[in-house]
Amino acid sequence: MEDKAKKAEELFLSGYNCAQSVFCAFCEDFGIDFETGLKMTSSMGGGMGRLREVCGAVSSMFLIIGLKCGYVGNNNDELKAKHYKLIQDLADEFKNEFDSILCKDLLGEDRGSYIPDKRTKEYYEVRPCANFIKFAASLIEKQNPN
Repeated sequence: MEDKAKKAEELFLSGYNCAQSVFCAFCEDFGIDFETGLKMTSSMGGGMGRLREVCGAVSSMFLIIGLKCGYVGNNNDELKAKHYKLIQDLADEFKNEFDSILCKDLLGEDRGSYIPDKRTKEYYEVRPCANFIKFAASLIEKQNPN
């Protein structure tokens, strides 16, 4: 894989939301077309539709890890536990770096309006999301399939 963290950051800086930026940096690797990836993750930006819940970068990290390392058996508790441990370990790594996986904690703001902020030079200067996006993408790159 190429440097997905850089690609994810570039997507964010071009105007895509945090979830779209992380997910779509990896779409090609899984045969998912870019437009489908954008649509799949469009609802997850701003901590799920600007609800400021789980960070969109983290949500997309979990989705990509599912594609990369997920299980398919429906009755294999051992496989499920192994995968859930991986997800919890990744969440812990993100928390260790940024103290939370919740958008409201990361940005210091509660649920906002459903109206997105205008993407201006000033927006990008104060918004820390690029750091979250790059970190999530780098965590994905480190994972090897089962």
